[in-house]
Amino acid sequence: MKTFDQLTKDLAPKKFNIYGKIWVALLIVTIIAAIYAYIIQIKEGLVITDMRDYALWGIYISNFVFFVAISLVGSLVTAILRLSGVKWATPLTRISEIIAIAAIIMAGLTIIIDMGRPDRIYNLLLHGRLQSPIIWDVIVITTYLVISILLLYFPLLPDFQILRRKFKDNKILAKWYGRLSLNWNGNTKQKNIYKWSINTLSVLIIPVAFGIHTVTAWLFATTYRPGWDSSNFGPYFIAGAFVAGAGGVISLMYILRKTHRLKDYITDFHFDMMGKLLVMLCLIYIYFNVNEYLVPAYKTTEKEAEHLKELFFGHDALLFWSVIIGGLVLPVIALLFKRMRKPLPLFIIALVVVIAAWWKRFIIVIPTLLHPFLPIQGVPESWHHYNPTYLEWLITWGTLAGALLIVTLLVRYLPIIPIHETAEENNIVESLNTDNDEE
Repeated sequence: MKTFDQLTKDLAPKKFNIYGKIWVALLIVTIIAAIYAYIIQIKEGLVITDMRDYALWGIYISNFVFFVAISLVGSLVTAILRLSGVKWATPLTRISEIIAIAAIIMAGLTIIIDMGRPDRIYNLLLHGRLQSPIIWDVIVITTYLVISILLLYFPLLPDFQILRRKFKDNKILAKWYGRLSLNWNGNTKQKNIYKWSINTLSVLIIPVAFGIHTVTAWLFATTYRPGWDSSNFGPYFIAGAFVAGAGGVISLMYILRKTHRLKDYITDFHFDMMGKLLVMLCLIYIYFNVNEYLVPAYKTTEKEAEHLKELFFGHDALLFWSVIIGGLVLPVIALLFKRMRKPLPLFIIALVVVIAAWWKRFIIVIPTLLHPFLPIQGVPESWHHYNPTYLEWLITWGTLAGALLIVTLLVRYLPIIPIHETAEENNIVESLNTDNDEE
């Protein structure tokens, strides 16, 4: 049994080592390169991309859908599992919320990048119409971000007070941790408000999280295109988001377990349980994929048939089957074996699932745009194809690097695993009724 001091020492934020500093430097360099590419895009317009009248959405939108998808993990682990009374998920709640916040911030930024004219964002805010699905997206994304930040922040209140005492020799850190703790002292009234707030937010975030993915799906389903003309898109997107989010949590928990020496807190049991959860989520998503492709294939209307032929046997077939088989079917088969749910094999599988999830969004967005119900007349042949330019890729990599940088900075200054909750669950008692000196 660990003492409270040992627990605090193990879970308190740690400085970057040399590898951490190199990692941050690489992310910053990538972001700077992306900013340079974006400046070129602002000067010359979206013509620097390969988006044209056919492919009016490109990897920016597929990247946006990916960010929205992976952000759902905040409601999966932090809300659904918490409300279900699943105690083993406690070490994963903060990891999940950090991923959710980083992803949803970059999702909003990606939409601005895709607009081409960011100075016109005010028109959307001032003159947007409720009949437009894009307004629904703005509302639910903003709401989801606010609730996610609060759901990350409220459980940190006692931890901030613990860290204030832990880092009392560092005046700057102690000052900020003290302010962020909002004078937490652990009395009965504070605890009651604390628990009520977390439970309330956990309940609120579930319909909002489902709403953001349903609305994102409606952006596609309300556009009359082959492959999007589906009433299945809402649950289809939610199921895929759960898969991407679970893969993201597994990947990050493995990395943090290694870098922060958390083997005593993120154990093989946690990986085993997350592996089983990933199997269940993949099976649900496979079911929705069967629905999404089998019904149009059965009806075989002209444009749907053309679209599906391109996916199953044509230009997009290699990517399509790699995503379905490599990113869903094979992970399910592999994870049925217990040894594949050990940390390293599960990490590799989860990483493959996350990468496949990104490309799955590409498959949803791009091939459909190239097979419209009403072909555009008199356009160059090159407009019938879409291959992202190097500037598009650079900007996209920049958004991914931005999300990773947010995650990296948050895990640098926040305890990755809740100290207060972990102590309570393990009956490690430490009075927080200490001095509340003003910083």
